[in-house]
Amino acid sequence: MKVRAHVLISGRVQGVFFRYETKCLAVKLGVAGWVRNLPDGRVEAVFEGEKEDVERMIAFCHRGPPGAIVRKVEVSWEEPTGRFQGFRILY
Repeated sequence: MKVRAHVLISGRVQGVFFRYETKCLAVKLGVAGWVRNLPDGRVEAVFEGEKEDVERMIAFCHRGPPGAIVRKVEVSWEEPTGRFQGFRILY
């Protein structure tokens, strides 16, 4: 079943390759969407794909790459749109 999650990650999540590692895992799992840094220090992402794969992406967001200190992960479940092609880092 296809799902979509909008995720906000707080903590020490910028400057630790969070976006890059997120993209690598998303590509490996075949999850579409995007990830970006926010001006307030959080990371924002949208994941769209099979439920199990999106849940694995969210699990990754709870720990992050080495060097990250994740304090909070907020997840909003949305209707999948199917409009994403691949996974991108937004700047």
